[in-house]
Amino acid sequence: MTSTIDNIALVLVIIGALNWGCIGLFGFDVVAALFGGQMSIISRIIYSLVGIAGLWSITLLFKEKIPAKTRTE
Repeated sequence: MTSTIDNIALVLVIIGALNWGCIGLFGFDVVAALFGGQMSIISRIIYSLVGIAGLWSITLLFKEKIPAKTRTE
């Protein structure tokens, strides 16, 4: 069972991955473009939250996995 913080972290990691994909493929930083440049306070907060979410996501690798359903025949 996933918690709300796990889901929020996952969304932030996906946002970060998409942003890095745009930087790598097109040289375009979406977060900086939307929030006033890389050094604006809002952009830096978003970058920090994405980084923290990435660190949190490491814990997801070590959580016990629960099988979806076990078949009984």
